Amino acid sequence: MARKRPRGTPPTLQQVWISGIVAAAIAIAAIIVKSEFDRRHGVMHHSSIVTWITVPVLLISGIYAVGRLADGMGRFLARRTLEAAAAIVRLVATGVGYLLVLIAVFELLGVSLAHLIIGFGLAGVVLGIAAQQSLGNIFASLVLLFARPFSVGEHIRVRSGTIGVVDAWVLGIGLTYVTLQTEDGILKVPNSVVLASGIGKLDTPPNRLP
Repeated sequence: MARKRPRGTPPTLQQVWISGIVAAAIAIAAIIVKSEFDRRHGVMHHSSIVTWITVPVLLISGIYAVGRLADGMGRFLARRTLEAAAAIVRLVATGVGYLLVLIAVFELLGVSLAHLIIGFGLAGVVLGIAAQQSLGNIFASLVLLFARPFSVGEHIRVRSGTIGVVDAWVLGIGLTYVTLQTEDGILKVPNSVVLASGIGKLDTPPNRLP
């Protein structure tokens, strides 16, 4: 007999993946049912009833699936000692997933996909201009985490026109800043500045952090 999970205990990674995949399958099934009904019967009175049944199913199961699958990806990366990458991947996967669910919902409601893409494109341009610096730091963090010019805990030398030459220990890599421990204290440098800097590893640091 399978052992029950104690209350309050977070689900295992396998349970997260399974629940996310099942929810995604339900969302896809709702899309298929609506598409097949419209193909066979056309737009009729019954079509609106089917729409108001399938859309909530798609919305609820889709949002649940996105949350579970994004959490699963984040936990998988965190297990591989990539905690910062896990947070970024979880954020990106959640945003992309919600966008896909929203597009699917509008498609079931009969909203023109072309108009929808144009609207999202214009909104994306406006958002990109307004949050250019923040988005630049987020994308720079992805490059730093996957290219790995340095890792957390390493002693490095940063040469930058913005901050000069700095020898420091890497304390963390976040969504927007790299946290460094210097002789003068903790320094938070924007990811875009670090990415544009010359970086070298120091093999024989004079002092180690406790």
